[in-house]
Formats: sequence, C-alpha cells, structure tokens
Amino acid sequence: MKLYRRYILYIGICLGLLTSPFCSGSAEAKDFIVVIDAGHGGHDPGAIGKISKEKNINLNVALKLGKQIQKNCPDVKVVYTRTRDVFIPLNRRAEIANDAKADLFISIHTNALANNRTAKGASTWTLGLAKSDANLEVAKRENSVILYESDYKTRYAGFNPNSAESYIIFEFMQDKYMSQSVHLASLVQKHFRNTCRRVDRGVHQAGFLVLKASAMPSILVELGFISTPEEERYLNTDAGTTTLANGIFRAFLTYKREQEIRLNGSSQTILPEDIPQPEEEATASAGAASKIEKKAAGQSGKPTPQRSEKAAVAQTEDNAPVFKIQILTSSRPLAKNDKRLKGLKNVDYYKEGGLYKYTYGASSDYNKVLRTKRSITAQFKDAFIIAFKNGKKVNVNAAVNEFKNKKK
Repeated sequence: MKLYRRYILYIGICLGLLTSPFCSGSAEAKDFIVVIDAGHGGHDPGAIGKISKEKNINLNVALKLGKQIQKNCPDVKVVYTRTRDVFIPLNRRAEIANDAKADLFISIHTNALANNRTAKGASTWTLGLAKSDANLEVAKRENSVILYESDYKTRYAGFNPNSAESYIIFEFMQDKYMSQSVHLASLVQKHFRNTCRRVDRGVHQAGFLVLKASAMPSILVELGFISTPEEERYLNTDAGTTTLANGIFRAFLTYKREQEIRLNGSSQTILPEDIPQPEEEATASAGAASKIEKKAAGQSGKPTPQRSEKAAVAQTEDNAPVFKIQILTSSRPLAKNDKRLKGLKNVDYYKEGGLYKYTYGASSDYNKVLRTKRSITAQFKDAFIIAFKNGKKVNVNAAVNEFKNKKK
C-alpha cells in the first residue's frame, strides 16, 4: 500500500512539473525568428554599377541589419541565407526560411534601370501580380537569378523569368500573409522616408519566386538604384548602408511589437533610439536647427521650452525612476501648437544626439504611464516608454524591475 501511495505521489509530482512555469508553453519560450536574405552572390553579381556590384551592397546591409537585431533583441534569432560571397539558389533561400520556421523573411536587393536611365529612391515589395510593366520588369530582373542554375527548368516547373506568360500564376495566388507583409513593407517605407531621408518609391507587388515559396510574412527591399551614380556612391558609403539598415531595423521592431501586443496584449519590445544622421546631413540639420532655436528664443539663444513644471522636475523624492512616453523626434524645436503634437498639452522634450525627443506623461508610476500610453496609441502609433533617473536616461527594463521591486 505504501509503495502504491509513493507511486501515486511520484506521478502527481511529474504532472505538476509538466504544468508549472518551468515547463511553460513553447509559444512563450520560442524565439522570434527572422531570416535575412542578401540577394545574389557568388557568380551571380546582380546589377552592376560603375564602381560596385549589387551582391556586395546587399550583403553589407543584410549583415548590419542582423547585427542590430542581435545586439538589441535577445529574444530574436537571426538566420542568414548567406554571410559571405557565395551563390545560393533562389528556392534554397526560401527553404532556409521555411526550415527555420521563421516569423519573418526580409530579402535585400538593389534596384537598377537599363539604357543609362536614372532614378532615385527606395521601395519595398510583396508577393502579388505586377500591375504595371515597370513592376514586372523588376520581378523579371530578380527572378532571372534562376538562369544561373543548371536545372532551373525542372526545379521551377518550366517557369521562364523573361516571359510575361509565366507570371500569370501570380494572378490566382492567395497569400494568407499578404496583409502582414504589406504592413511591414509600409513600415519600412515610412522609415526610409522619415528616418533615412530617402526618396520614397512606395510599396509594390510583383511575382517574386523567392517570396512565393516563403511560408511566412515576407518582403523584398530595393535599397536604391545602383544605375544612378549619385545613389551608387551613397550605397557604397558606410553611412549610407548603416542608415538603410537602421531604417529596416526600426520597421522590424515596430512590426514585432505590434504583433506581440496583438497576440499577447503586451510587449517587452522597445523601439531603438533614432539613428544618427549621415555626417553631411547632420551638419546641415545642426545649422538649420541653430538658426531656428535663436529665432524662437529671441535674445536668449535657447529654444522656447515646451516643459510643464511637473515634467521639468520629473524626479521623486525617493529617487525612483521616472517613466515617460516618447511620442516623436524632431531635428529642431517645435512650437506648442505644432500640428505634430496633435493637441497634447504639457509636452516635454530632451535633447540627444542633436535631436529633440518629445515626451508626454511623466510619472514614477509605471502602470499610470502605461495607461496613458494606451490612451494616445491612436494618435501616436510609434510611441514607446522610456525611463530617467537622476535626470539621466536609463534602461527602461531595469527601471521597470526597480518599480516592481519597490511595490512588493
């Protein structure tokens, strides 16, 4: 009887362990997985400019994007289709993403025009039927990669990348990830336009084989035109590739946070700081900001403060962290009635990296600030919570933990 009771007790303990937090569901333990695909490579150079090849630009930006994610997102696993100058068949790139059970697939490319035509700007593409000849030409150029594969007719079921008839298959495709892909593409273009200061060529659809075979939300980014000398030079600078990688990174973070909130009701993902401007742009912006500051300040030479008394003090007697909601960033000080503030009162700002970063709702009560953030989400979709201590910006996760420990 005693042996029987011990057996029952043993079974009970095992069942308890299986349902305890130590063995929580795999959905919580699973990393967010993003596959970054540097287009072309090896004996496939991609588009060729006067001073560079597309394959090298793509790889440079892909590696910088991956490093940014790895550095700032411990819960994200980054998988590359290639990390060096090698040729990867088009269908293998999609297989890598599918085998990894990726949450996102980001394919990075550089655009080009034939016959010495020039154009500027970045664009982002999702899977679909090309609605114009120009879009079809982009898809043809990217899909022509398969011609480097000896068995492409068998591997791609007779698909001819240079025949318009082959693209009819995309007319009847039902991509269940379409809305998510388009949303991510829109976020990328937003940051190309606002953060990277590039010409925005918009979100488009076309029949890309690499996206067709990817079983997750997927986008293909065209960084710029290697066929335009000015853009080619930009795409071959460290500042240019860093800026573009950071633009995609910010879009990724915003997308990830939105998906987590949608699925779980909350997210620990924090948007990164604004990327530094390229040196030549930063110098021009600094000069313009200086003139605006002096004009706004009259004789004082300082910008007109936006701060309420409560926000300006923003530090409690018990030295607790102060939480704020960062709502937007500007290269110059804003007037109180600036339309970008959307009517908010008692807006504060702090200056960092030559930029004015506007905040709202300062409090040492994290829960209060969180509720306030939810109340302005419709107006400021990209708003996020930051923390200060002793007047200095601190890691918000550490500040939240300190707040929780003091409440216990």
